[in-house]
Amino acid sequence: MALTNEERRRLEDKAHELRLLCVDTVAWAGSGHVGGSMSAMDIMTILYHKYMRVDPKDPAMPDRDRFILSKGHVGVGYAPLLADLGYFDKELLKEYNHTGSPLGMHLDANKVRGVEASTGSLGHGLAIGLGLALGARLKGEGWKTFVLLGDGECDEGEVWESAMAAAHFKATNLVVIVDRNHCMIDGPTEDVMALEPFADKWRAFGFEVIEADGHDFDALASALDRATAATDKPVVIIADTIKGCGIDFIAGDYKWHYGGFDADRLGRAKASLERYHESRMTKGAER
Repeated sequence: MALTNEERRRLEDKAHELRLLCVDTVAWAGSGHVGGSMSAMDIMTILYHKYMRVDPKDPAMPDRDRFILSKGHVGVGYAPLLADLGYFDKELLKEYNHTGSPLGMHLDANKVRGVEASTGSLGHGLAIGLGLALGARLKGEGWKTFVLLGDGECDEGEVWESAMAAAHFKATNLVVIVDRNHCMIDGPTEDVMALEPFADKWRAFGFEVIEADGHDFDALASALDRATAATDKPVVIIADTIKGCGIDFIAGDYKWHYGGFDADRLGRAKASLERYHESRMTKGAER
């Protein structure tokens, strides 16, 4: 179902709020994986604020939907979202990646409420998500599992082993989303290890493929509506995104896979995010 104007405005405002909180968290931590956090923020926002059934007051609710952040290095973007939802106090973000803090660079499921799996060693999240999805089906339970992969992560063989198994077992209660920001730590994905024709690879492994603009909530909503209604085969949404989205001096630059903000850069980043939000709100108002 198409987003209403109110839903779109609410999602835009929330994603903007979370991007600002993310850059603050990077500053408090001293550094962090800011590029991939910015590219993934719209995807995580719409999942948690429209599609997923979760309850921060009851993180172990049996029929909750599961989210696996396979690209676990972007915990600096995921932690602000969880804190904002109420899984833990926002003040804890000021201790992100500090010695003794429960919030490490890669979030630990044994220490952080709301985190379903400890990830960060790339390539494992889809296997974990598939296991959860198959377990739910065996038990006759109706919840879904959403897995967010990085595109550079798709160099890992375990991603494709898991994809082959998901198609074989027709895991239609599993939704895979790839944050296709075209960058990884060593450079552009197509220079390091070419992924294209990327959509065709997923089709060859038995997936229905939906390609969408990962920074357009209407496009994401349309893709997720189709993916969550699938009955024939598992679905992958290839979300076309921009590394460092919204921050003009890092956007599209693989060198900002990881970085930090001093006071000057933090101010510039926030000013850029304000301009970016305003431009998106103007575009939304014209729909």
